[in-house]
Amino acid sequence: MVEPLISARNIKKYFDVGKGKLKAVDGISFDIYPGETFGLVGESGCGKSTAGRTIIRLYEPTDGELIFNGKNIYELSRHEMRDIRRDFQMIFQDPYASLNPRMTVEEIIGEPLEIHRIYKNHNDRRNRVIELLKLVGLNEEHALRFPHEFSGGQRQRIGIARALALNPKFIVCDEPISALDVSIQAQVVNLLKELQEDLGLTYLFIAHDLSMVRYISDRVGVMYLGHMMEVANSEELYDNPIHPYTKALLSAIPIPDPETQRNRHRIMLEGDVPSPIDPKENCRFVDRCPYAIDKCREVVPEFEEIHENHFVACHRAKEL
Repeated sequence: MVEPLISARNIKKYFDVGKGKLKAVDGISFDIYPGETFGLVGESGCGKSTAGRTIIRLYEPTDGELIFNGKNIYELSRHEMRDIRRDFQMIFQDPYASLNPRMTVEEIIGEPLEIHRIYKNHNDRRNRVIELLKLVGLNEEHALRFPHEFSGGQRQRIGIARALALNPKFIVCDEPISALDVSIQAQVVNLLKELQEDLGLTYLFIAHDLSMVRYISDRVGVMYLGHMMEVANSEELYDNPIHPYTKALLSAIPIPDPETQRNRHRIMLEGDVPSPIDPKENCRFVDRCPYAIDKCREVVPEFEEIHENHFVACHRAKEL
């Protein structure tokens, strides 16, 4: 058996908001194995990005464990985390906001090298920056330009080069294509797949685009209001969804065939997503679920294995 690279165990992240606690991430657990892409999907506000940032400790967790190389990184001091930081990196959602407009591309990509004192002299650092630029499909002359001189797709490539600077093992891709034109999205996703194969990278890929998640991911987790609802291999999840929320989510994927699209059954959910501030201790999906029973309103469902490597948090999963 291959050991997981990342093991998230009951991770929670709460924010104090005056009126109570906003439970953005409320006890999620999953493993990510070396060299795989784990997709994380769900509606806006379900806690995907917060989960990604908490996993690599950009946000301090409220509770839980994150096991990496046999260590719970949530127990490490700031000084000990400095070494771990080289293995954990992030590609941010907005390529316009994530790059410092006052720094050249060379300074942006070279900053992590300088902070971690990887190279002793300027020439070695510059050579590494140029190597990284070429790796993501940019040229040497781009090193002296500023972010405003690039398109959105090129800026995201710069962000990817910065994430690769320290030779990380694990990268959180926080909706890296949602701010890009559709024509550019496929290029960036294909670049991520090529880099993964060449460098042996492991990704947590957070996205709204369910079709793209299916394309890039080996396994997929579905989140709703801070809880993990379902986790399975990508093909298994898309072909045989079990949780009612997953079924509704997948029914919204457009099919590029007008006849099929016209005749397919779209599952429309009633009501709005409830507030994540001090939610009741029950199934988070209960108010919008067509299959809800009394037990769903009284008990939080266990996250259990229904089929091999197919986990679901639903009291009625075996019936459905």
